[in-house]
Amino acid sequence: MLTASTYHPHTHGTPADTISLSYESRFLRRRVLTTDGGLSFLLDLEQTTSLDQKGALKLGDGREIEVIAAPEPLLEITGDDLVRLAWHIGNRHTPCQVEQTRLLIQPDHVIRDMLGKLGATVMERVEPFTPEGGAYGHGRTHSHAH
Repeated sequence: MLTASTYHPHTHGTPADTISLSYESRFLRRRVLTTDGGLSFLLDLEQTTSLDQKGALKLGDGREIEVIAAPEPLLEITGDDLVRLAWHIGNRHTPCQVEQTRLLIQPDHVIRDMLGKLGATVMERVEPFTPEGGAYGHGRTHSHAH
Protein backbone atom coordinates (compact mmCIF):
# COMPACT_ATOMS: atom_id res chain seq x y z
CA MET A 1 0.00 0.00 0.00
CA LEU A 2 1.22 3.47 -0.84
CA THR A 3 2.12 5.72 2.09
CA ALA A 4 1.98 9.50 2.50
CA SER A 5 4.27 10.74 5.25
CA THR A 6 4.65 14.38 4.16
CA TYR A 7 2.14 17.23 4.25
CA HIS A 8 2.55 20.67 2.64
CA PRO A 9 0.18 23.64 3.09
CA HIS A 10 -0.18 23.89 -0.71
CA THR A 11 0.30 21.74 -3.79
CA HIS A 12 3.36 21.94 -6.03
CA GLY A 13 1.96 21.73 -9.55
CA THR A 14 -0.99 19.65 -10.66
CA PRO A 15 -2.10 17.09 -8.03
CA ALA A 16 -2.58 13.46 -9.04
CA ASP A 17 -5.91 13.28 -7.19
CA THR A 18 -7.97 14.95 -4.46
CA ILE A 19 -9.30 13.84 -1.11
CA SER A 20 -12.43 15.50 0.30
CA LEU A 21 -12.57 15.55 4.09
CA SER A 22 -14.77 17.28 6.67
CA TYR A 23 -13.24 19.66 9.21
CA GLU A 24 -13.09 16.94 11.89
CA SER A 25 -11.69 14.42 9.39
CA ARG A 26 -8.87 16.82 8.44
CA PHE A 27 -7.20 16.43 11.88
CA LEU A 28 -5.04 13.34 11.38
CA ARG A 29 -1.83 11.53 12.11
CA ARG A 30 -2.21 7.92 10.93
CA ARG A 31 -5.10 6.43 8.98
CA VAL A 32 -5.91 4.60 5.75
CA LEU A 33 -7.62 7.07 3.40
CA THR A 34 -9.21 6.82 -0.02
CA THR A 35 -8.98 9.63 -2.56
CA ASP A 36 -11.94 10.96 -4.51
CA GLY A 37 -10.62 8.92 -7.46
CA GLY A 38 -10.55 5.65 -5.48
CA LEU A 39 -6.84 5.34 -4.58
CA SER A 40 -6.26 3.96 -1.06
CA PHE A 41 -3.15 4.93 0.85
CA LEU A 42 -1.81 5.03 4.40
CA LEU A 43 -1.36 8.50 5.86
CA ASP A 44 1.48 8.27 8.38
CA LEU A 45 2.57 11.69 9.66
CA GLU A 46 5.04 12.26 12.52
CA GLN A 47 2.44 14.16 14.54
CA THR A 48 -1.27 14.91 14.45
CA THR A 49 -1.76 17.63 11.85
CA SER A 50 -4.59 19.89 10.77
CA LEU A 51 -4.84 19.45 7.00
CA ASP A 52 -5.91 22.69 5.35
CA GLN A 53 -8.02 23.30 2.25
CA LYS A 54 -5.68 23.11 -0.79
CA GLY A 55 -2.94 21.40 1.23
CA ALA A 56 -1.05 18.46 -0.27
CA LEU A 57 -0.20 14.98 0.92
CA LYS A 58 2.88 13.57 -0.80
CA LEU A 59 2.81 9.87 -1.62
CA GLY A 60 5.95 7.75 -1.46
CA ASP A 61 6.09 7.65 -5.27
CA GLY A 62 6.18 11.48 -5.46
CA ARG A 63 2.56 12.12 -6.47
CA GLU A 64 0.57 14.69 -4.52
CA ILE A 65 -3.00 14.41 -3.27
CA GLU A 66 -4.77 17.75 -2.81
CA VAL A 67 -6.88 18.18 0.33
CA ILE A 68 -10.38 19.54 -0.27
CA ALA A 69 -12.73 20.75 2.46
CA ALA A 70 -15.86 18.61 2.00
CA PRO A 71 -19.33 20.14 2.31
CA GLU A 72 -20.84 19.55 5.75
CA PRO A 73 -23.77 20.83 7.83
CA LEU A 74 -23.06 24.30 9.25
CA LEU A 75 -24.80 27.26 10.83
CA GLU A 76 -24.56 30.58 8.99
CA ILE A 77 -24.72 33.59 11.31
CA THR A 78 -25.57 37.08 10.10
CA GLY A 79 -26.64 40.19 11.96
CA ASP A 80 -26.21 43.91 12.42
CA ASP A 81 -23.27 43.55 14.84
CA LEU A 82 -21.21 40.71 13.37
CA VAL A 83 -18.12 41.69 15.39
CA ARG A 84 -20.05 41.29 18.67
CA LEU A 85 -21.46 37.93 17.51
CA ALA A 86 -17.97 36.76 16.54
CA TRP A 87 -16.69 37.74 20.00
CA HIS A 88 -19.35 35.60 21.70
CA ILE A 89 -18.54 32.64 19.43
CA GLY A 90 -14.80 33.03 20.07
CA ASN A 91 -15.37 33.38 23.81
CA ARG A 92 -16.75 29.83 23.72
CA HIS A 93 -13.70 28.52 21.82
CA THR A 94 -15.91 27.47 18.92
CA PRO A 95 -14.20 27.03 15.52
CA CYS A 96 -15.52 29.79 13.27
CA GLN A 97 -15.12 30.67 9.61
CA VAL A 98 -15.05 34.47 9.47
CA GLU A 99 -16.22 36.22 6.32
CA GLN A 100 -17.08 39.83 5.51
CA THR A 101 -20.85 39.43 5.84
CA ARG A 102 -21.30 36.18 7.77
CA LEU A 103 -19.85 33.67 10.20
CA LEU A 104 -19.99 29.87 9.84
CA ILE A 105 -19.87 27.40 12.73
CA GLN A 106 -20.62 23.73 13.24
CA PRO A 107 -24.16 22.98 14.46
CA ASP A 108 -24.59 23.55 18.20
CA HIS A 109 -28.07 24.08 19.62
CA VAL A 110 -26.83 25.92 22.73
CA ILE A 111 -24.77 28.43 20.73
CA ARG A 112 -27.56 28.75 18.19
CA ASP A 113 -29.98 29.70 20.98
CA MET A 114 -27.49 32.18 22.46
CA LEU A 115 -26.92 33.85 19.08
CA GLY A 116 -30.66 34.16 18.51
CA LYS A 117 -31.00 35.93 21.87
CA LEU A 118 -28.23 38.31 20.75
CA GLY A 119 -30.23 39.25 17.64
CA ALA A 120 -28.43 37.07 15.09
CA THR A 121 -30.10 35.40 12.13
CA VAL A 122 -29.03 31.74 12.06
CA MET A 123 -29.60 29.57 8.97
CA GLU A 124 -28.63 25.96 8.27
CA ARG A 125 -26.22 25.48 5.36
CA VAL A 126 -24.22 22.65 3.82
CA GLU A 127 -20.85 23.78 2.47
CA PRO A 128 -17.09 23.41 3.07
CA PHE A 129 -15.85 24.57 6.50
CA THR A 130 -12.49 26.29 6.77
CA PRO A 131 -12.41 28.05 10.16
CA GLU A 132 -9.73 30.42 11.39
CA GLY A 133 -6.67 28.85 13.02
CA GLY A 134 -5.67 29.33 16.64
CA ALA A 135 -4.57 32.59 18.23
CA TYR A 136 -0.88 31.85 17.71
CA GLY A 137 -0.99 31.09 14.01
CA HIS A 138 -1.77 27.68 12.56
CA GLY A 139 -3.68 25.02 14.35
CA ARG A 140 -7.07 24.48 15.80
CA THR A 141 -9.08 26.06 18.52
CA HIS A 142 -10.27 23.69 21.22
CA SER A 143 -13.34 23.53 23.36
CA HIS A 144 -13.10 23.77 27.14
CA ALA A 145 -12.95 19.96 27.15
CA HIS A 146 -9.33 19.94 25.86
